[in-house]
Amino acid sequence: MRETERKQSMSSGTIIFLNGSSSAGKTSLAHALQEILPDPYQHIALDQFRDGMSAKFRGLNSPTGTRGQRGLNIVPHQDANGTTLTEVRFGEEGKRLLRGMRRAIVALADAGNSVIIDDILFEPDFLEDYLAVTGSIPVYFVGVRCPLKVINDREQVRLGRFPGTAESHFVSCHAHNIYDIEVHTDKNTPAECANQVITRMLSGLPTAFNELRAIS
Repeated sequence: MRETERKQSMSSGTIIFLNGSSSAGKTSLAHALQEILPDPYQHIALDQFRDGMSAKFRGLNSPTGTRGQRGLNIVPHQDANGTTLTEVRFGEEGKRLLRGMRRAIVALADAGNSVIIDDILFEPDFLEDYLAVTGSIPVYFVGVRCPLKVINDREQVRLGRFPGTAESHFVSCHAHNIYDIEVHTDKNTPAECANQVITRMLSGLPTAFNELRAIS
């Protein structure tokens, strides 16, 4: 049973949801949107909640049952082709935090604040929860795309990034394959991508979340 049945007031804010792999350009796009949009939009990123977790619940290849595994665990491994990948895995404590993050976003929007979500849909259940809690709040669902080679190049020069992190979820985070608009950060600047998103917003109400609810 979904939680969608609650009614939002007419004064609820608008949500722009940026989804894409790490290093795809979501944060730069979020900042560009904040700069160009005439109204205030609060930027809420997965990274902000990750960084706020207790260090002992952020693991590096932590074994089952440890605090690192129960929170957010960085797990390196090799795929069938011998490529080194790094998966981000959320345990029960990490998933509880993400559920709280989504509900905090909805609370902000219900209070009339517009929000830019900067997140990665690591698992199908994460999208299902967003669909459940956002209810009638307008959510413009934006796919942030970039070729894997460009993403890997970006990843190599960013501090604190493990090799193959983006590649591990590069395809799966877009598995639902329905968006209100997709932008390509290798072809366009953050400002150009932001203007594409704003043009879509001006064209009418979002439809992607309702389409996804209809098939889920």
